[in-house]
Amino acid sequence: MKEGKDLKQLGSKTTEYKYKEPDVSILETFENKYPNNTYEVILQSEEFTSLCPKTGQPDFAKIKVMYTPDKKCIETKSFKLYLFAFRNYGSFMETITNKILNDLVLVCSPKEMTVSGIFNARGGIKIFVDAKYKK
Repeated sequence: MKEGKDLKQLGSKTTEYKYKEPDVSILETFENKYPNNTYEVILQSEEFTSLCPKTGQPDFAKIKVMYTPDKKCIETKSFKLYLFAFRNYGSFMETITNKILNDLVLVCSPKEMTVSGIFNARGGIKIFVDAKYKK
């Protein structure tokens, strides 16, 4: 059995940025070959953008995901496309960080996970949001 044969985004030769809003269906996973080991995976994006739901102005952030896999791991290209889908999505920073956590937990059911949203200053105030999950 070929590892990763069910992945649709990775290695597709062309990348389509077709997603208009973040949806859990964008995310893909693959089997964790070491579910009995305890190890941490860190995914980080430095170029996250979304929109303020009141002003429509862009918000910029670093998104960091730290998780201990159970039976599934998050496929990174689908994760990138999922994050890109926030580009024209209007929502508050706290809501966005928790949505990312909930969607990721739904698809990979990790042993534990923390999603950190480190948002650039708006109005002189930086917002840091840590959303946590533990099985």
